Amino acid sequence: MHALLNFKQRVTDSSGVLSSWTIEVDCCDWKGVMCSNITSRVTGISLPCSTTLPIYSDGEDKLHCLTGSIHLSLLLVELEFLDYLNLKNNDFLALQFDYLHNRNCHNLSIPTSSHSQCINSSTLRHLDLSLNWNLAINNLKWLPYISSLEYLNLRAIDLSKESNWLQLVTMLPSLSFLNMRACRLKDLSLSLQYANFTKLEFLSLSANEFNSELPKWLFNLSSTIYTLDLSSSSLIGHLPKDLLNLRELEDLIMEDNNFDGPIPDWLGDFEHLETLVLGVNNFSGSIPTNLGNLSTLTTLDVASNPLTGVVSEKNFAKLSKLKELDIYSFHVNL
Repeated sequence: MHALLNFKQRVTDSSGVLSSWTIEVDCCDWKGVMCSNITSRVTGISLPCSTTLPIYSDGEDKLHCLTGSIHLSLLLVELEFLDYLNLKNNDFLALQFDYLHNRNCHNLSIPTSSHSQCINSSTLRHLDLSLNWNLAINNLKWLPYISSLEYLNLRAIDLSKESNWLQLVTMLPSLSFLNMRACRLKDLSLSLQYANFTKLEFLSLSANEFNSELPKWLFNLSSTIYTLDLSSSSLIGHLPKDLLNLRELEDLIMEDNNFDGPIPDWLGDFEHLETLVLGVNNFSGSIPTNLGNLSTLTTLDVASNPLTGVVSEKNFAKLSKLKELDIYSFHVNL
């Protein structure tokens, strides 16, 4: 209870989202608090903010959302059984993380706090800070201290000052879900051969500013990856055949980049592909008939590419599950 009240004291709650957080009520009955049925220990905090979609030029109304600072290390120390933390779509402005240490702590070499405890990070598996539009995080050096993370969503967090993001994220051995869409990332670490993602299933690096070809480490990801979203990230070059290394891919989303050359016919060799989105690029030539072998495909988007040639039944020979097909060409006459 005291740990949660410390969290409440450090945030600004103008609309009373945390009004139920009082000592008169069992903290397991507070809004957004989850407890173990067996131990009654706090295991989760879920306080996403609900907002309406912006109308025309108006932005989202977040006046009723939580704001202020997230004292993440304090939560991890005081709530030692915390497994789930969801602060999505609020209006937090800063994240604070003190590196707690003592002689018995290993690999915690940055003493910036007077606390004598280690960060007990062995339980936190789910961390969602996404859509806090005004939150800028200067570095991610704190991430490896939460080595238990399986789900990490930092969508729309400003990470433009962190150039070493990839190496730090790969220090999370259990990570299966990673969303870093619209984080203002610029470095794809082209010189890196391998990224140590052994359990990754979902990866979104869309809406960033890479201005580069696809990196080699991408083709050496674990074969368990099912979704790869690299849309709207200013990527260039041809699609390399090494993408076939990701044999279990179900969703390949590459729209709104600057890829060129022909649409590769080897894309038809994926056995589990359900979504293939290549629209708004510079692919040329015809739609390869080999795509007709994608018997599991439900969505095919090759629209707004300078394609030529003939589309016939061969293109759709085995696409019995296809529900959405986009092959239109969009022209603007000035």
